[in-house]
Amino acid sequence: MTTTPLAAVSHNQVGQKLGRKGQETRERIIAAMLRLLADRDGPLVTLSSVAKEARVRPPNVYLYFPDMGDLLLAALDRVMGTAEAAYLARLRRRWSDEELDLCCVEFLDAYYAFWERHARLLHMRNAMADAGDLRVLRYRNDVTRPLIDLLAEQIGSSDNDGDGVIARVLLTGLERIATVVTNPQFSIMTSSIAEADQPAHVRSLIGAEAEILSVMIAHRRAQASRAAHLQRAVTR
Repeated sequence: MTTTPLAAVSHNQVGQKLGRKGQETRERIIAAMLRLLADRDGPLVTLSSVAKEARVRPPNVYLYFPDMGDLLLAALDRVMGTAEAAYLARLRRRWSDEELDLCCVEFLDAYYAFWERHARLLHMRNAMADAGDLRVLRYRNDVTRPLIDLLAEQIGSSDNDGDGVIARVLLTGLERIATVVTNPQFSIMTSSIAEADQPAHVRSLIGAEAEILSVMIAHRRAQASRAAHLQRAVTR
């Protein structure tokens, strides 16, 4: 269960095979996109601004990326390739009942750190997906699937549809909080909270999500244990 990378690109948009120089130019454009998006307070990222950052003529960008959706997907592919080490790996071992609270906090700290690091890119992804770009929507669904599956395994059996539904609901909450706390306008959205107190407010939000996650996992595990005990008693 790993994120599925995009297919390797071997030709440009006019059908020409990409040689070493073409591949390097394409990679330079993607790197420029990521640099611009790394600036949380930077201006709107456009194909023209990416071309300027990459030091290529604007028409050359279109040789590799016909629109912003294609370029966004290529940039996302680079970033989501780091999700395994960033937070997914923390879900791959079963969290013991004794360490459940701690494991939930550590996982969410890692998950929100990933969002903080790539906030503009992930916000752009969600905006384009929600606006109906089917390519971006499908990609978002594809890269979210491993996280849903791993959360379901922590809750119970990976083939239990009920756990899958609960994992989706939990992930919706996690993403909503991530979207809010990494919003550039967060300070305005929380204007009733003093600026000096906002980091503590973010910690409280993450802590609340960790508590919800821990309680739900513990509850579902207890349900599964009782059901298994009852089944054994019936079959004796």
